[in-house]
Amino acid sequence: MNAGPPRVLLIEDDASLQRFVSLALEDLGVELLTLPTVDAGLAELGHAAVELILTDLMLPGRSGFELIDALAANPTLRGTAKLVVFSAGLNPQTRQRLERPEVWRLLSKPCSLADLQACVRDALALRGEQRCEPTAAPQDEPETARAIADYFDGNETLYRSFRASCLQQFRADLVEGDRALAASDAQALRRLAHSLKSVLLTLGHPGSAALARALEDSSHAADWAVAMPQWHELREQLQALR
Repeated sequence: MNAGPPRVLLIEDDASLQRFVSLALEDLGVELLTLPTVDAGLAELGHAAVELILTDLMLPGRSGFELIDALAANPTLRGTAKLVVFSAGLNPQTRQRLERPEVWRLLSKPCSLADLQACVRDALALRGEQRCEPTAAPQDEPETARAIADYFDGNETLYRSFRASCLQQFRADLVEGDRALAASDAQALRRLAHSLKSVLLTLGHPGSAALARALEDSSHAADWAVAMPQWHELREQLQALR
């Protein structure tokens, strides 16, 4: 291992969730490497060791399950790194599939900054970090206040930073959703909806998150008669947030 800070590899293609992890870990004294695909992650592991791997399951190209298979087939790639599956799709069947020696812990999206930090500290045996002082949430936005309390440890400044990055990312999400619908690319639309449901819930928009979840299901079934109006409704809500 390097003598420098612990290296954490995040395999996640959603820019908003990449930002969330970056916010959570910025005060923990780690080096965060973020890559969008399993192939890129495996290439990085072949280049240099890491101490912790955080991976989503639903990724472009190969899935997180295929990453686990690849690490099981070639243990030297993982080395002594702990593997955490960080996903919004941890239903009972998925959890059962992930009962494997390569998987150290499961972490469900959305989670709080504190829970993510605690997971990383446990994995790397880090001491507790200095927490930011909580700041008051706007009293006229109950869902926002709840999101700040639940996911950002009461810190409105961190929430606002995350929200700003999400609003920028929504521009690209709108383009991607339109492209997926025009191309009848059900997998791409499902992957986008899967990411948006976690992001929207973390931002304090449970209604929009529920719509994204429904879109994920309909696009998984390639039910375009249902998915098309769902996307248009979700699109309007994303535009309104921007």
